[in-house]
Amino acid sequence: MLEGCGSIFFIGIGGITMSSFAHISHIRGYRVGGSDRTETELTDRLAEYGIEIFYSHDASHIEGYDAVVYTVAVSPDNPEYKAALSRGIPCISRADFLGYLMTGYKRRVGVSGMHGKSTCTSMCAMAFVEAGGDPTVVSGAELSAMGGAYRIGGHDNFVFEACEYMDSFLDFNPTVAVVLNIEMDHVDYFSSMAQIRRSFSAYMTLTGQDGVAIINADDENVMLAAKFFGGRKVTFSTKDPSADYSAANIVFDMGRAEFDVVRSGAFAAHIKLSVPGAHNVYNALAAFAAACECGLDGERAAEGISRFAGAHRRMEYKGSFCGAAVYDDYGHHPTEVRATLRTMREVGTGRLFCVFQSHTYSRTARLFEDFAAALATADRTVVADIYAARETDTMGVSGERLAAETVKCGGNAVYGGSFEHIVEILRAELREGDTLVVMGAGDIYRIYPMIGLHE
Repeated sequence: MLEGCGSIFFIGIGGITMSSFAHISHIRGYRVGGSDRTETELTDRLAEYGIEIFYSHDASHIEGYDAVVYTVAVSPDNPEYKAALSRGIPCISRADFLGYLMTGYKRRVGVSGMHGKSTCTSMCAMAFVEAGGDPTVVSGAELSAMGGAYRIGGHDNFVFEACEYMDSFLDFNPTVAVVLNIEMDHVDYFSSMAQIRRSFSAYMTLTGQDGVAIINADDENVMLAAKFFGGRKVTFSTKDPSADYSAANIVFDMGRAEFDVVRSGAFAAHIKLSVPGAHNVYNALAAFAAACECGLDGERAAEGISRFAGAHRRMEYKGSFCGAAVYDDYGHHPTEVRATLRTMREVGTGRLFCVFQSHTYSRTARLFEDFAAALATADRTVVADIYAARETDTMGVSGERLAAETVKCGGNAVYGGSFEHIVEILRAELREGDTLVVMGAGDIYRIYPMIGLHE
């Protein structure tokens, strides 16, 4: 793919994954540059490594570069992308580039699913490191233990987050395919559950004749998708003791689970999670199964998972504002919103506030009622304007309408609109002992400096 190339330009270099690719390429000896719209901590870090960064998009930026890496979100009218095509410079999608990076590794563990990918990938990283697997890791979230969203390790184990959007994960080369869950999402690309199940089935098939799919036996759509996979299937469950890996004797303390892992009917290890949420039992089981299926010691893998203290923007504690404990979360699907609020209810003791910024008009419109019902579970919800991302407002939905629908569902919600107005609402209403969750996959994190906290 990069034969004869000595330099690579990344369009959208400030993204979590793209910044990881840029640094890995820099370490491997390529001259690296890239562009993005805004300066961030990630781009500043890349610049410190000597990587050339542009904070605009212009055709002149790609001069002297041998290849261009782009994301599926890049517009065909992007001047750098258009210039590369017109000049015959190889243009490589982010998914294809990740597929290239993992070639040469003996075992390639891809973590897929609509929810929990970054958390489970991070747990896998901790498990593999503790068990001596020395993994190379590419995740969608930063992990303090790795010092970022990636890790350069040996050449036996490659652990990566496999994103399903636009079927990107079908460009990968997993030998172990982890499937956490499947439901409707990315409605600007997927039109039906049948299409989504076909995509995940095709992803499992990529593992090849000697590969394995590690699948959630408690998720109906996962099991339906797995019916069309002819390779070896390994199941995990919190409900079915006949699964290959199951959780037994689950107890919770302040929302954090402790349980025994049963493998093929016999005790395998004990896990005491450092992160809250019943959903994290599934993430832990999947990570444990992945480590064991790659030949690593189960007890040591369990120790690594138990030490996992959370990934960036996944129920991450940020500090205090007006006496309330503030948590940051990436949740942008009704299932994730509901799970996060339920978990925060168990962790906190006072009133539960939620500031929510929905991500894309298409997702908001398709899952409108589900979003409202999930947000209604908070004691007080403040809804921001929708983050458009790659879309324009042609669907008749808005943050104001979502707040009104949340009230119809029995919630105590208000439309906050701008970040400045949201801060005014919070300052007027929060009090000592409350819990505040700031949630969304857009730029809602920009609110933190406005309340005296770091992004």
